[in-house]
Amino acid sequence: MATRIATDLLAIKAVTLRPEQPFTWASGIKSPIYTDNRLTISYPAVREHIAIGLAELIKQHFPAVEVIAGTATAGIPHAAWVAAKLELPMIYVRSKPKDHGQGRQIEGQLAAGAKVVVIDDLISTGGSVLKAVTAAQNEGATVLGVCGIFSYELAASTTNFAQAGIPFYTLTNYTALVETAIDSGSIDAKNRELLHQWRRDPEHWGK
Repeated sequence: MATRIATDLLAIKAVTLRPEQPFTWASGIKSPIYTDNRLTISYPAVREHIAIGLAELIKQHFPAVEVIAGTATAGIPHAAWVAAKLELPMIYVRSKPKDHGQGRQIEGQLAAGAKVVVIDDLISTGGSVLKAVTAAQNEGATVLGVCGIFSYELAASTTNFAQAGIPFYTLTNYTALVETAIDSGSIDAKNRELLHQWRRDPEHWGK
């Protein structure tokens, strides 16, 4: 599954590896990878692979789930497709409460004590999706864990999820993506170590 999803993401250019001409993130960090998993919604076969994969991850790791939650905005469509496959209710979580109306941060019906799995498209440090987890917990939900499409495998994400006491799983990850790109010939194998240096220490990579 990790290789299949990595192949899909590379094929539609949802993920681009460019070690010799790195991207600059908003934080100023130089990165050999650019990710836009929102593109997946435009490709029926790709989004179907993702929905099937996420549903299987959830059945395997969180069989007690009662509600599927999506993070706004990128997690919403995938949460909807997964909820349909699992025949479960769905909610979505805003990044912050609305500043009008009833001021809701969570849209949809969420009963106190409901067992929830949160879906996001991308795990970098985990900060944004863990805020969604906290919002659901504040509404009385029991969050079983987080599932996503892709993880950068940064040490910060492992630390942040461990501190929150929340397990997480993704369909594919940075290592699988790099190896898939090398195997397909889209990236030269000589760049393997350079790419993995970034994963180990992104803040100092290329300096």
